[in-house]
Amino acid sequence: MKTTHLNLRAAMVSLLMFLVFLGAWQLSATAPSVAGASKAGMTAEEIEYQKMMGKDPGAVKSTGFPPPLEVGKAMLGHLADPFYDKGPNDKGIGIQLGHSLGRVALGFFLAVLVALPVGFMIGMSPLMRKAFDPFIQVLKPISPLAWMPLALYTLKDSEVSGIFVIFICSVWPMLINTAFGVAAVKREWLNVASTLEVQPLRKAFLVILPAAAPTIVTGMRISMGIAWLVIVAAEMLVGGTGVGYFVWNEWNNLSLVNVIFAVLVIGVVGMLLDLAFAQVQKAVTYVE
Repeated sequence: MKTTHLNLRAAMVSLLMFLVFLGAWQLSATAPSVAGASKAGMTAEEIEYQKMMGKDPGAVKSTGFPPPLEVGKAMLGHLADPFYDKGPNDKGIGIQLGHSLGRVALGFFLAVLVALPVGFMIGMSPLMRKAFDPFIQVLKPISPLAWMPLALYTLKDSEVSGIFVIFICSVWPMLINTAFGVAAVKREWLNVASTLEVQPLRKAFLVILPAAAPTIVTGMRISMGIAWLVIVAAEMLVGGTGVGYFVWNEWNNLSLVNVIFAVLVIGVVGMLLDLAFAQVQKAVTYVE
């Protein structure tokens, strides 16, 4: 009962904050701004010169930022037909989103294939931990986008390069969390498994993996958040398709309404991905 009451109050506060945000957005979008120089202190000749240059001293216009209602109309238009395809530079948001999610899924899956076994090896072996540590500490801080020129040069394909960037940014959080989770498994549990003469492979799957699962999923959750951040920037660089390219293309078309819509889509999809991993994390978490 107490939790339900708290959730209700939190929802009301969130709604209030959202309404305040919309109000502030509306005010900022419709607030007048002075265009050009003020007429005060200008001679008649200077005023006439400004008009000849296409400027109207003292004229008042809006800020040009689209109001919420205009963005809402554009949102309904995009969601009404999200999968239309009218050419290379005119595809629905559903198609663009599908390309982005496909790249993220493939790069993330490849990172899982590498990070989990290597993380297990590092976590179970102090020797491997010390051997791998210098490489991890050097490669981990490198921005994923810094790899893009090298990927484009060596792989010769923008699609594959985007997937590689997702792989390289996803692998480190998973690898580090996996190694930490495996190394943190209680010695008592491992001693019991050794006493029972459990085979190493069986011990890894039945003892170590369940114990380290919450930490591993946390690393996967962090990696997915980073991957979704990076794919948008990567698609802006390589172009072609994807929600990042959609943002950049609409900016080139000077359509702020569509840019804002795409930003909202990116945020909502990122939230849904994080919620999905949060549910997985909750499912594998155990109480000692």
